[in-house]
Amino acid sequence: MANVSVYNMEGKEVGTIELNDAVFGAPVNEHLVHMAVVQHLANKRQGTQKAKTRSEVSGGGRKPWRQKGTGHARQGSTRAPQWKGGGVVFAPVPRDYSFKLNKKEKRAALKSALTSRVQDSKLIVVDELKFDEIKTKKFKAVMDNLKVNKALVVISDNDEKVVMSARNLPTIMTTQVDTISVYDIMKGDTLVLTKDAVAKIEEVYA
Repeated sequence: MANVSVYNMEGKEVGTIELNDAVFGAPVNEHLVHMAVVQHLANKRQGTQKAKTRSEVSGGGRKPWRQKGTGHARQGSTRAPQWKGGGVVFAPVPRDYSFKLNKKEKRAALKSALTSRVQDSKLIVVDELKFDEIKTKKFKAVMDNLKVNKALVVISDNDEKVVMSARNLPTIMTTQVDTISVYDIMKGDTLVLTKDAVAKIEEVYA
């Protein structure tokens, strides 16, 4: 099992924690991680784009000129794709881009993402994150103490003071254990976990 240092909000090391290899030492499957990221982005797509084909554009029912004798190329409708105001060839239509991953694939992808952060030494464990008030400056100071710039901060339960304090920092994202995603882990340069969050992740995914 991997041992990781535990820091306080001042950035000082206050101990170590032993990580469960079933979660933080799992085999890294890059393909599943990639699929989980693609699924996340695909599921966010609205799929509401629409353009009209030549059959849907109004007008164009009359042949613009006779077939022969004009010197022009033959034309059957002014709504053909080559005409200004005509329809679009293979026009996009509303569709659902989302797709599903199996539960086992999702769990394996998440474990792979967590393990990769441990292997890359980009996982920081904090003993706790507690604030007396909603203050972005205080949260920024904690991140500076931990020498973190771009990170995903995972807390065990919803703490409004922590979430609201971090919300105005463009490079910091907060989430809870039950809403953590592979995409969020890979997007953040560093993964910051509280001790409670580590325990909850191991309880859920071990």
